[in-house]
Amino acid sequence: MSHGGSRAGTAAAPRTGRGPDDCGSLAGELVDAMALRPWGEVAPSVYETGRLVAAGPLLAGHAERVAFLVRHQRADGAWGPPEGYALVPTLSATDALLATLADEGLPAAARPASAVAAGRGLRALSTLLAAGSAVPDTPAADLIVPALVESINARTSGPDAALSLTHPLSLPTGTDRRRLTAVRAAHAAGTELHPKLAHFGELLDGPAQRWPRPRAAEPTTVGASPAATAAWLATAGPDADARAARVFLDRLISEGGGPVPCPTPITVFERAWVLSWLSRAGIEVRPPEAVLAGLADAVGPAGAATGAGLLPDADTTAVTLYALGRLGRQLDPASLWGYETAEGFCTWPGEDGFSVTTNAHVLDALAQHAVRDPGAASRHRTAIGRLARVLRERQEADGSWRDRWHASPYYATACCVLALAESGPDDDSVDTVGRAVRWVLANQRDDGSWGRWAGTAEETAYALQILLAVPSDEPAVAVAALRGSAYLRADVGRREHPPLWYGKELYCPTTIVRSAVLAASHLVHRRLEHSRGGAHVMTGRQKSAT
Repeated sequence: MSHGGSRAGTAAAPRTGRGPDDCGSLAGELVDAMALRPWGEVAPSVYETGRLVAAGPLLAGHAERVAFLVRHQRADGAWGPPEGYALVPTLSATDALLATLADEGLPAAARPASAVAAGRGLRALSTLLAAGSAVPDTPAADLIVPALVESINARTSGPDAALSLTHPLSLPTGTDRRRLTAVRAAHAAGTELHPKLAHFGELLDGPAQRWPRPRAAEPTTVGASPAATAAWLATAGPDADARAARVFLDRLISEGGGPVPCPTPITVFERAWVLSWLSRAGIEVRPPEAVLAGLADAVGPAGAATGAGLLPDADTTAVTLYALGRLGRQLDPASLWGYETAEGFCTWPGEDGFSVTTNAHVLDALAQHAVRDPGAASRHRTAIGRLARVLRERQEADGSWRDRWHASPYYATACCVLALAESGPDDDSVDTVGRAVRWVLANQRDDGSWGRWAGTAEETAYALQILLAVPSDEPAVAVAALRGSAYLRADVGRREHPPLWYGKELYCPTTIVRSAVLAASHLVHRRLEHSRGGAHVMTGRQKSAT
């Protein structure tokens, strides 16, 4: 049995008897394999791996992590996705490679490549920081960016610097050191910090015993972050119970071959999203009883957390409730009321911003509860109407939605469209969904795919779910769906997808993405079945609800 997150773990035996639509058997294999990976599956992270290179050269897999960074550098010297999303991974990788130039533990043969990559990274950073574009709203960017700029400037100054800069790196427009300075000063003074900061513990200085760590995670992982865990281990005193944390990090490094993912563990997040996508599309899934029981147990008075080391949030809570409800484990959604605000629902109390996908998922959970429990309180019905109105009001002029937890508008739009389509839509919601469908039709690429920067299987899957969210006899919808399905056909078994989900940098929860692709492929197949039979078009999710 696998104990980690960056690799597939022990695969289930292939299922037999596949027909023209093998999505059901593939989904079964996906769920079986997911049950064997209690930490979840996340692609390796440039940012997180860079932090281990810089701070943990004595950890196993150090040379492999350095090689990973060199291998994943872009042609222009940067790392990561396009636009401002490249800044955080490029800062981390460049800082890490600069650290290796004074690293006696790195094989001499690897040093020239590190030096070249570090120099190219410095030149790329000069370009990125001079561009004047705003730093994307990824979590704690106002801490990460100034911390790494400061570190790089320190490594490239002084007579002993292996590489130097003519001028120190400057902070990007709109960024300053004030919050970083305040957090470090508070930590040094022994002030209790918000538990959310445990996820960014590699940015803290000082004794490990003062680190903010959710009690439920002690001492296995710090903040669901390999980098934070490694930093905590480096500062933990001889009396600290660090054995479990060291086992966690060692296993994660071993299973990833050196590089590490982030966030990890994502146990509840992965299982809730996977089961939600598959069951919603009408694919019959039968997860092991332990998986369902674990999801149910994860929902406490404050809701559910993504995984050990993180705090509960409304998004994970709502999707967990929805997935359990679809699989016959209806739970009272009372834990969601703690996230209700004047605007709608926050992802967590005190959130600096608004998430349409969190509100769409809360709408999913409350609407499902109301359908399955006709006696649901009027508070539920009032909230359902309010959330539908909130989502409609936040639709962009072009018919899409944008969100702060995913870089692609196709994900946000799919979440909002599906929630509105399933919550007993009124005429206003029908018009809203129609505008979203027209936006999708207008943005299909020549190869049949959809995507923000390039066509991707993940974004194509979301686009197809938007198109098939409601019955339609429109020929343009059928043609677009068939073209999108043809693009996906070669991607159903793909294991690598570009990172689009918001974390310290953009990251990819691989199994979740694969489940979305399977769900979309199945929906297109179901539409074709009904079209060939001369029946009125009905999507898989609508048939499963009848």
